[in-house]
Amino acid sequence: MINSIIISSVDLGIEDLKGYQSLNKVLSAISWNDIAIANWSGDYPYVPEAKFRLAYDKNAIIIQYEIEEEVIKAQYYLHNDHIWEDSCVEFFISFDNKEHYYNFEFNPIGAGLIGYGTNIKAERSRLTEEQINQVEVFTCIERSKLGSKWNLIQYIPFNAFAHSEVTPAFLKENLIFANFYKCGDHLPKPHFLSWNKINHPTPNFHLPEFFGELVFE
Repeated sequence: MINSIIISSVDLGIEDLKGYQSLNKVLSAISWNDIAIANWSGDYPYVPEAKFRLAYDKNAIIIQYEIEEEVIKAQYYLHNDHIWEDSCVEFFISFDNKEHYYNFEFNPIGAGLIGYGTNIKAERSRLTEEQINQVEVFTCIERSKLGSKWNLIQYIPFNAFAHSEVTPAFLKENLIFANFYKCGDHLPKPHFLSWNKINHPTPNFHLPEFFGELVFE
């Protein structure tokens, strides 16, 4: 089964006022999508609550994550460090029919890793710290009934897709493929959740054949 999301455009108004509260308000009318498939539940049964919603404007793709989990870990504060070992949300997206894809991986304090290439490790490279800093990240962390709750909003400008020519027209005229993940390799309860199901014997997010579809209105 392939999941599909229809993505609406939004108008942020005065762009200089971007921030957590203003972006959260803009996204409030957008439906949430669950990141809840524990593809390897036999070895990793823990399933924190994880969901996302997304939209786009004339300049960027906007993603909001909401996570509730027993423990939040945010050890890494430098870009391109081992972000996946922390509490981590990930967004993989392909603009060329799954031949190449970007992986955006961020922790609760906004440290990130962005890679690009094929699913062959030797053919992937990471964006620079300067390029990663183009992604504006806004976070909110609080206590919750499950332990801790955190929200992360990413404003990903089209020029952050450094190897692609992305515009609103391109997004509307083409079928885009993606998957969304929640992981925490070095948490007390490691977990590897996805939005679209992955059929593979061991944890592996770098499988574009299992991406779902994004349809930009």
